[in-house]
Amino acid sequence: MPNILNADLHSHSVVSDGTLTPEELAARAHANGVELWALTDHDEIGGQHRALAAAKALGMRYLTGVEISVTFAGQTVHIVGLGFDADNAQLAQGLRKTRGGRDVRAQEMADQLAKVGIHGAYEGALKYVGNPELISRTHFARFLVETEVCKDTPEVFRKYLTEGKPGYVEHRWAGLGDAVHWITEAGGIAVVAHPGRYKFNSTAEYALFTEFKTHGGQGVEVVTGSHTPAEYIEYADLAKELGLCASRGSDFHSPTESRIDLGQLPFLPGQLTPVWEVLESRIQ
Repeated sequence: MPNILNADLHSHSVVSDGTLTPEELAARAHANGVELWALTDHDEIGGQHRALAAAKALGMRYLTGVEISVTFAGQTVHIVGLGFDADNAQLAQGLRKTRGGRDVRAQEMADQLAKVGIHGAYEGALKYVGNPELISRTHFARFLVETEVCKDTPEVFRKYLTEGKPGYVEHRWAGLGDAVHWITEAGGIAVVAHPGRYKFNSTAEYALFTEFKTHGGQGVEVVTGSHTPAEYIEYADLAKELGLCASRGSDFHSPTESRIDLGQLPFLPGQLTPVWEVLESRIQ
């Protein structure tokens, strides 16, 4: 399959921190012309069978997906897994372990917000949670917008919930090697998600990709919702330099919150190996 394919291989449902069900996401992707879709909920594969069934019913091709939170050099980095066996026990067990501790972190976040006069944040965030194991900053952000503490989610993250601001609580996630291993052992390909979002200098970024490749990682998101056109070129060049395949995904969470809708991204630049080409046998 060519680079010029409307593939959207990064999106989130209510199973993690999106606002649409897997079925609603599938319908929206299909309506927007997506030809190949993946649901990549955070640290959770519980929506995979629903997503596949919905995609098939619409005649849309599907790849299994997940977005795993890892800690690297003191920062949270996301690794997308694509094309794996959704019933793999080792992957499910690893993700269950990664989800553990989110609730304790959420309680600490609420305690910090209470200290600056924002009360009831934990209970408020829970109203937006489809899966209590996956309560996250996004759910707190929705509560802060609903209660008019902030006008929108970008303002929330400027004032709260990020390092140095009220409500920020660090959490140690999976190791980079663990995440890549779970994905590859389940028959999939590991992809560094939205690398332009991480606040690494060039040395740390190179270390991330070097270690990622050492563990068996094979891909990088080149075209994604948070990248600028300049970053499309930057990470296309990096993919060619390091021999990585390239992925494309909107990182869609919600019709009212996401920067870009499902299926609305530019196509991958030429001279890259699309991840779907490598995973052709795993497409359903």
